[in-house]
Amino acid sequence: MALTRRQFGSLTASFGLGATGVLPARAQGTQIVLKYGTAFPADHPGAVRIKEAADAIKKESGGKVDLQVYPNSQLGSEPDMVSQTRAGAMDLMSTAGTNLQTLVPVAGINGVAFAFKDYAAVWAAMDGELGGHVRAALAKVGLQAYDKVLDNGYRNITSAGKAIATPADLKGFKIRVPGIPMWLSMFKALGAAPTSIPFGELYTALQTKVVDGQENPLALIQSAKLYEVQKYCSLTAHTWDGHFIFGNAKKLRALPKEVQDLLATHLQAAALKQREDIARLNRDAESTLAKAGVVFNRPDTAPFRELLRSAGFYTEWKGKFGDEAWAKLEKYAGRLA
Repeated sequence: MALTRRQFGSLTASFGLGATGVLPARAQGTQIVLKYGTAFPADHPGAVRIKEAADAIKKESGGKVDLQVYPNSQLGSEPDMVSQTRAGAMDLMSTAGTNLQTLVPVAGINGVAFAFKDYAAVWAAMDGELGGHVRAALAKVGLQAYDKVLDNGYRNITSAGKAIATPADLKGFKIRVPGIPMWLSMFKALGAAPTSIPFGELYTALQTKVVDGQENPLALIQSAKLYEVQKYCSLTAHTWDGHFIFGNAKKLRALPKEVQDLLATHLQAAALKQREDIARLNRDAESTLAKAGVVFNRPDTAPFRELLRSAGFYTEWKGKFGDEAWAKLEKYAGRLA
């Protein structure tokens, strides 16, 4: 969104610029500096596309808005960055909805097991009523979330010893899972033996057979070279997760309207481009991993869903998320509980 001459005149007036457009001495060159933090590595599309958006914002504002992007958890862990953003020490960030559950329980609802059959359902939900419900909940704790969510991918199961084709294959299966209560309870309900291990220790844990397998998006399985210690990859797509882009609501609302619009336009465009990047990366990753010797299979997910239903998993989480949020989820997922 390029600023018109009238908008730019209004913007410079808001900044306190004179007729010459010269900035006050305290802010020569840049008037508004915003910090954006993310755990995504610098070369991940979730960081690359945001950096491109920052560059476009700076150019279109004539250098007056500097969105500084800090990838790879440079500003702290994701919980730390959430705290900083709420306190106003940081302006903007992205993180998975499941990482926001301790603050806003409903934020992780998109991670419910086997909820979305495909990406068409994911984006219909997250760009629609379900995402809107979560964004409204975030607003109640002082966080303003943008409409478009970044893609963090469907998660799939890898194993060293066997393919996972049916729920029976998970019985007693020692699997590394992030320390997210909903996902730990999911694998317990499926009969597996989930354990939380820091991602940095995962490769060694797989190599030394501390666990039999793990679950992650394909792009991460490739980048972390987990295929070196895992022979099978079962495309279970058992859960999908995405990163909300959000900021300190009070600070964002205090910005000139033209700057708010500029941020929204470019950050949301970045999210749409990032989704395309991830789709391409996943296609390439499957091909690359197959060439590296990984054996793929595509299980029928219906038996997994049915086992979770009979085990009370969906009923339990419906109770935790509430009827209203669950009804919005089932609008896109079909009946779960």
